[in-house]
Amino acid sequence: MIYSIGELSKMTQCKIPTIRYYEGIGVLQKAMRSTGNQRQYSQAHCDRLHLICHSRALGFSLEEIKQLIELQGGQFNSGQKSHDIVQSHLTDIRNKITQLKKLERELLTIVEQCHQSQTSDCLCVSALK
Repeated sequence: MIYSIGELSKMTQCKIPTIRYYEGIGVLQKAMRSTGNQRQYSQAHCDRLHLICHSRALGFSLEEIKQLIELQGGQFNSGQKSHDIVQSHLTDIRNKITQLKKLERELLTIVEQCHQSQTSDCLCVSALK
């Protein structure tokens, strides 16, 4: 099956400029062109774009996605390398969660101590200085 860029966009919920961008940076293989010079995408493009979009939704960087795609070719020890990339990303996510929890506690303290004063000495503002 051959898809136009519009059809691919609808199927993957990925915007057309983003599809072009992914092609431009090499994360998505360039589409073949029709005699009228329109992009023509295959099911493999659709599958790859789903993988990219899902990976982005999980917070992977484009560089990490590129590495994972390169490893997909089945190189020796690629499973371990893929695992290491995902494990590293998980560690980063856990660190961010820890940081966000600290921020939450600090902001909660500020909000709880603020009496919503209409004066210029509002605790919410002064705590941020």
